[in-house]
Amino acid sequence: MTALDSTTTVAVVGAGTMGQGIAQVALLAGHRVLLHDAQPGRAQAAADGVGGRLDRLVAKGRMSPTDHKAALGRLLPVEGVADLAGCALVVEAVVEDLAVKRQLFAELEAVVGDGCLLATNTSSLSVTAVAGGLRLPGRLVGLHFFNPAPLLPLVEVVAGAAGDPQAVADAFDTAAAWGKTPVRCTDTPGFLVNRVARPFYAEALRVYEERAADPATIDALLRESGGFAMGPFALMDLIGQDVNEAVTRSVWEAFFHDPKFTPSLAQRRLVEAGRLGRKSGRGWFPYEHGAGPADPAPEPHTAEPAAVPAHVTLRGDLGPARVLAELAEAAGIEVRGEPGAAGSRGAFVLPGGTSLHLADGRLPGEPAIQFDLALDYRTASRIGVAPSAGVRAEAVAQATGLFQAMGKQVSVIRDVPGMVVARTVALLVDLALDAVAKEVASAQDVDTAMRLGVNYPLGPVEWGELLTATYVRDVLDGLHAWYPTGRYAPGAELRRRAAAGQGVISS
Repeated sequence: MTALDSTTTVAVVGAGTMGQGIAQVALLAGHRVLLHDAQPGRAQAAADGVGGRLDRLVAKGRMSPTDHKAALGRLLPVEGVADLAGCALVVEAVVEDLAVKRQLFAELEAVVGDGCLLATNTSSLSVTAVAGGLRLPGRLVGLHFFNPAPLLPLVEVVAGAAGDPQAVADAFDTAAAWGKTPVRCTDTPGFLVNRVARPFYAEALRVYEERAADPATIDALLRESGGFAMGPFALMDLIGQDVNEAVTRSVWEAFFHDPKFTPSLAQRRLVEAGRLGRKSGRGWFPYEHGAGPADPAPEPHTAEPAAVPAHVTLRGDLGPARVLAELAEAAGIEVRGEPGAAGSRGAFVLPGGTSLHLADGRLPGEPAIQFDLALDYRTASRIGVAPSAGVRAEAVAQATGLFQAMGKQVSVIRDVPGMVVARTVALLVDLALDAVAKEVASAQDVDTAMRLGVNYPLGPVEWGELLTATYVRDVLDGLHAWYPTGRYAPGAELRRRAAAGQGVISS
C-alpha cells in the first residue's frame, strides 16, 4: 500500500470545473500534471484557470511566490491522449455518459503502460461498468472528489467488482497523501454519500407534498432542531434541482425502483418549470442574480408568544427527549412525576389533560400533541409541534409556551407521522446501517463520509447508537404502518440491532 511518488506524472482528462479542481490538488501535492480535454483549446483555458486560482492563494498569503512558480512550471496542457503515455495516474472527469467514459479509457489503455493507475471521478455511474471493456479492468478505480475539490476533504475510493485490491489501496493512499480524507466503498448505486443522503431530501419533499409545512419551515426545523448546517430545500437550490433530481432518479433506477429511493413529483414539476435553484434565479426560494436569497427571504412559520404553563406532569420516560424535564424545571415550571404504564409512551401531560409526546412514527389514537426530535434539546433553538385532530387551541398554546420558556422558537405544523426531524434521521440511520451490513463500507467510513461529504452534525451510525436502535425501528414501524409501501420498512440490520438492544439513549 503506497501512495504515488510526488515525482510521478498525473494526468486529468476533462478540463471543466471538477477537472481543474482535481488538477490543482495533484499540482499542490508536488506532481507534474497534464491537463487534457477533447475540445480544442479548453485544456489551455483550464490551465489558465488553475493558474488564476494559484495567484489568489499567493495574494492571500497561503502560497509562497517560489512554490507558485514551481507549481506553474509543473502544469502542462496537452491536446492529445497520446501525450499521456508516461503517466502514473490518469483521472477522468468528463461528462457523465457511460459510453463516453468507456471509449476514453479504451483509448487511454492503448497508450499508457500496464502499471498506470486509472481513475474515474464519476458520481453516478457504475465503476464496474466503466471498467468493463478494459483489458486490465482491475486497475480502474473510482476516485470521487467532491466539488470544489481543492476545498472539500472527502474522496470516495470505489472498488469495482473486478477491482484489484492493490490498485484500490494505491488510490486510497494517494488521496491521503494529497491531503484528502479518503473512505473506501464498494461499487453500489450512489456510492456512500449519494446513497445514504437520499432521505434528507426525500422526506422534506414528502412532508411538503402532504402540506404539513412549507419549505422555509421544514428547513428551519432541520437546521435549528436537527442540527444540520443547511436545510434540504436551500441545499437542493444550491446543488441545482435538475442535478439533485437526476441523482435521485439514478439511484432509484439502479436499485430497480426500490420504494426507499422513489423520486418526488413536486421536484419533477419544479424542474419542468425551469425553477432550478440559484443558477436560474428561482427554485424553492427566489434568488438575486443566482447568488443568494432575494430580499425578503422566506421566513419559517413561528408561533406567537404564549403563556407559560405553571406545571406539567411527566408520565413515564421521554427517551431521547428526557432532558426536557430538566430544562422545564430550569425554566421555573413545576414538573410533577407520574409513573407510566408499562410499554406506554412517555409524555408531558399539560394542564387540562392533553398529552405532549416525542414523535415516534405513530399518530395518536386520541387528541394529543407531538413534538419533534432534536439533535440536542439543550442547544436546539427551534422545536416543531403537531397537534392531532380534536386538540383544543388552549392546549397548543400551553405546549408552545412550555417550549418557549425553555428558550425555543416553536413551529406548529400539521400532524404527520414522524414529523420532520424524527422521520428524516430514522431513515438516514436505517440506510447507513444497511450499507454497513452489506459491506458497502465500514461504520466509521459511512459516518466520516456523511460528516465531511454533506456536513451532517453526526454520522448516522453514531446518531442511531445515541437514539437507540429500538427508537429508530419504532419510528419506522409507525411510518410503515401508516404508509405500507415499503418505503419505511425497517431494514434487517436495524431490526437485528433493535432486537439485541443495541445503542444507548442520549441524555
